[in-house]
Amino acid sequence: MNARFRTLAFLATFAFALPALAAKEDPVAKPVKTVVQSVRYERDALALKHFGSAEQGKFLLGDNWDKGTEAQRKEFVALFQDLFANIAFPRVRENFKNLDTITYEPSQVQGAEATVASTVFIKHPLKTQEMKLKYRLVKEAAAWKVVDVTVLGSSMLQDIRDTQVKPLMEKGGWDLLLERMRTELAKVKKK
Repeated sequence: MNARFRTLAFLATFAFALPALAAKEDPVAKPVKTVVQSVRYERDALALKHFGSAEQGKFLLGDNWDKGTEAQRKEFVALFQDLFANIAFPRVRENFKNLDTITYEPSQVQGAEATVASTVFIKHPLKTQEMKLKYRLVKEAAAWKVVDVTVLGSSMLQDIRDTQVKPLMEKGGWDLLLERMRTELAKVKKK
């Protein structure tokens, strides 16, 4: 009985001490991991909370961000998040169907900006595919927010800005941009 009690006490002590022995959670990488897991398991609303949407809007619209009204900026952010969740997240889930593992490198922090690099390993019948991703984050208040993801050297936000947002802004300004976003969102939600 005494031996069992000592063994149980040792195991309990070891179990409670184990988290202290584990490496500390990187506070910058935590929102990245939350986004990845949330998207993977279709918890899109939670994933969106970890994006720096205003910062994304500023990047996508450049100088035009300040030229828009508060209402236009709010609508843009809401539409962009809805479109992103309805277009990009399902594609990510499709890629993650055969997910093997994800490794994360230590975050690189410079002031209120940071990057977190990761490698995603996806198992296919004949081989394992390796994808390198780099997440750019900004610190908003006390929380780190994901702003951009670079895949194979290509920035997601830069591609969206250069191929979609910029041409629409040049052609018809805020009104055309928001109208197209509303139209596209309606199409996506019908599917």
